[in-house]
Amino acid sequence: MSGPDATPAAAPRPRKPVRRFVLHKLLPPIGWRAYRALGRSWTYRTENVGTLHGLIAERRPVVGAFLHSRTFALMHFFSLPEQGRWSLMCSQSRDGEAMARIEEGLGFRVARGSSGKGGARALVEMIKAQREDPGLNSCLAIDGSRGPRGVAQLGIITLAQKTGSVLLPVAGSTARCWRWDASWDRTVIPKPGATVAVRAGDPIEVPAKLDPEQLEALRRRVEDDLLRMHTELDATTGYSDPEPLRR
Repeated sequence: MSGPDATPAAAPRPRKPVRRFVLHKLLPPIGWRAYRALGRSWTYRTENVGTLHGLIAERRPVVGAFLHSRTFALMHFFSLPEQGRWSLMCSQSRDGEAMARIEEGLGFRVARGSSGKGGARALVEMIKAQREDPGLNSCLAIDGSRGPRGVAQLGIITLAQKTGSVLLPVAGSTARCWRWDASWDRTVIPKPGATVAVRAGDPIEVPAKLDPEQLEALRRRVEDDLLRMHTELDATTGYSDPEPLRR
């Protein structure tokens, strides 16, 4: 609409170059170095991790399955050279851009997306990357980026199917930690000098084709295995939560 009485078009919202510079350029190198220093202060107590190393030695593609709340505790472990090479998914949000660059600084290949936005595209990117790069493995939180907490979603099974990977549940726990109770997943952050227990479960073969009943049974198995592993591991480390994971 034009003319003397026309309402002027709304001015475009001003960009925030300072915020963008901080999130994209300044924060990531500080963040990944700080996280690496924190991770190096941890002592790992591992159980059954030889299973992971055996799969890597055999060049069997692996999809690591874990709980979103334990991402911070496990990311440094998976970034160590002896654990192989990994891709993972990170949110498409503006804050997720900083996290993605931190993860890349740690040596991960990162696909951008989440269960809320861009998840299907990121999953396709992870599948393509793993198919084209022998020796690259993937890891994914079973409960996605928004939960419900501890409830397995189907994306991780699709990722394993399309890449011919075995699913490997991995649990992490420590008593010396901060817990971010305001987050939906109640994120666990090990304190400096913490002992972090890491347990690998039994590999789960994923058939290329599954009918709906088989798919649901496999989803429940992955979920039950991880929740059982965390219940047992938390008991050995002394980690406690007033809102424990339900089995």
